[in-house]
Amino acid sequence: MRLSHRSSCRTVARMNASHTIAVLGLGRMGTAFAARLASRGHDVVGWTRSGRPDGAVGTTDDPAKAVAGADVVLLALFDGPACAQVVDATSASLREDAVVVNTATVSPAEAAALAGRLGPAYVHAPVLGSVPAAAAGTLHILTAARTSAFDRVRPVLDDLGTVRRVDDAATAAALKLVANSGLAGAVLALRDPLRQADALGLPRADVLDVLELGRLGALVAGKRRFLLGGPTDGNADFTTGALAKDMALLAAASDVPLPSASELAATPAGPGADIALAATAPAPDAAVRAPLRAYLRGHATGDPAHFREAFLPTAHIEGVRDGAFVSWDLDAYCALFPGHPAPDEVSRVRRIDTVDVHGTVATAGMTLRHGADTFTDVFLLVHTGGGWRIANKAYHRHM
Repeated sequence: MRLSHRSSCRTVARMNASHTIAVLGLGRMGTAFAARLASRGHDVVGWTRSGRPDGAVGTTDDPAKAVAGADVVLLALFDGPACAQVVDATSASLREDAVVVNTATVSPAEAAALAGRLGPAYVHAPVLGSVPAAAAGTLHILTAARTSAFDRVRPVLDDLGTVRRVDDAATAAALKLVANSGLAGAVLALRDPLRQADALGLPRADVLDVLELGRLGALVAGKRRFLLGGPTDGNADFTTGALAKDMALLAAASDVPLPSASELAATPAGPGADIALAATAPAPDAAVRAPLRAYLRGHATGDPAHFREAFLPTAHIEGVRDGAFVSWDLDAYCALFPGHPAPDEVSRVRRIDTVDVHGTVATAGMTLRHGADTFTDVFLLVHTGGGWRIANKAYHRHM
């Protein structure tokens, strides 16, 4: 079959642009990278730390052998320590003209260290997108590289997705972590409407249909099979363990606390589950909320017995009252209540805002609207032999 001149040019360009590529790390993403690049005409060999062969490309059990003939070495590893270990094991075997492309999500400091070690031959290229995007070649790739290295690997990157150049390796790593923070926030934002819908007894499929119409629509559409709880054959697109790792890196690099790191890590489905299953985690056990409900009953009735049920005997209640810091023990706090409801009790509103469980301790937040006053209560709870109790409470009165 004769090719048109334009098709012939494209074919020649493809042949001239082909590379010998070693993909180090054949997990979900590495396997997708290898298969995609092989399908685009590149000569691909793979290596995996687990030793499990991959059917999509030829593999070797020695990373040094994998890189020996490669002009492009693509790292598809889990974290910074894994990248450093593999670079240690292969640096002596790299071709003099080889370029190392690192797609791993690592900290800015780890990315800068690798760039400093490998110099002009290093391309830091974390990707936005998961396994389906890698297989389709529709990733967004944040790329930091010297011009000479970038020009040499551009055909490889173009076969994986759309390239966005950034200033340096540390910036590329930081931008990837920030992007994943947005993803973590979206997953956990989806959790609240699903929990409320479950509490209302709404069919999950109907709820997803409606949520798909809103701002979370793309996430719902892409993760629907996981959110419906059907069989997924264990094929996570992006695992909670990986996303929790990324959020821990971001928290450490920025010195800004990220609750999403601990919330993702505590997902009951486990670290190997798809991130969507973090959105389906059930609300905390009713036992954790029991002392909080006893506390609410104390306010509703004015009966201090409910507070003694809610709090440990050693508890303290602390805050600022009339411009001065106060710290009541439980007896002093109970003495504030008259034993009967407040005159305006019918108009008062109270709600539990948050409950986060961390093994044998938990934190909770609550809002109380008492007439013209609004209080924010923050609780520390502990699990003792007798169940959950409030260990301490701090409050803020909104004036």
